[in-house]
Amino acid sequence: MREISFIEGTREALAAAMEKDPSIFVVGEGIGARGGNFATTVGLYERFGPERLRDTPISERGFVGMCTGAAMAGARPIVDFMFVDFILDAMGELINQTAKVQYMTAGRLRMPMILRGAIGIGNSAATHHSGAYYPTFVNVPGFRVVIPSSPHDAKGLFATALECDDPVFFLEHKSLMYTKGPVPEGHYTIPFGQARLAREGTGVTVVALTAMVRKAVEAAEALAAEGLSVEVIDPRTLAPRDIATILESVHKTGRLLIVDEWFGPCGVGAEIAAQVVDQGFDDLDAPVRRLNSQHSPVPYSPTLEAALTPSTASITQAIRDLAAE
Repeated sequence: MREISFIEGTREALAAAMEKDPSIFVVGEGIGARGGNFATTVGLYERFGPERLRDTPISERGFVGMCTGAAMAGARPIVDFMFVDFILDAMGELINQTAKVQYMTAGRLRMPMILRGAIGIGNSAATHHSGAYYPTFVNVPGFRVVIPSSPHDAKGLFATALECDDPVFFLEHKSLMYTKGPVPEGHYTIPFGQARLAREGTGVTVVALTAMVRKAVEAAEALAAEGLSVEVIDPRTLAPRDIATILESVHKTGRLLIVDEWFGPCGVGAEIAAQVVDQGFDDLDAPVRRLNSQHSPVPYSPTLEAALTPSTASITQAIRDLAAE
């Protein structure tokens, strides 16, 4: 199978959907002729024109409100917000309007809207360009939250988002956008709420989010040489969450480590841990452990940035410690 990048995969899905459905359009800063800050729309402006790839001023609440209205009227807008930190300016509109329209109209109006952009710590992007905030979006009823970690999943999950009638946060980690992997050429979708077994094992279960999946697999491969068998699960979507797959793995291994680059307090890992303890307590042979970034603003310094976040080495040690309990 051919290998393409994460962004190329999403761009293929987007181009195919736009060709098929004239109601799809994209708005954002620099997504027109320039093709987006992360090349998310390169070549599409020439194919579909300025009416369907519309550059915007720096006015997130304004164009989120515009797209919410467009979705209510039957269009399928995509908001390319570049960095997730920028969409925070539109939280009032998103939480009080976008997320609630379907409920407030008893389902008479749909909200087929994608909100996509970069998340994650890395590349000295500093504190205004390194957010993730997915625990906030998961906490709001009405949103789907998608966090792909591979080019294959990026294309398939984006294709699903393009067909979804709910508002979808499609969050792309900066460090993954240009990574390459095998991706089918044709159309395919991956259902929301279906986790991926990234690596099979029997001794410890690691649930890893976004960029942590690759690091967790690297740690598992290193520990295999020490005789420790580690299973790695990639949730792929956080709303909905596939707890069943995690519980099935914990039933086999008896141990669970959750690795999340975002902060620990009130995080996704805390929710997963609570559900596993509630539904799978008898399967646990040790306490559920979590490994997160330090609860601190993200520094600009590469050295401090690296010290803030989980590394392959810190994940490896956390797995060793859990296996020894």
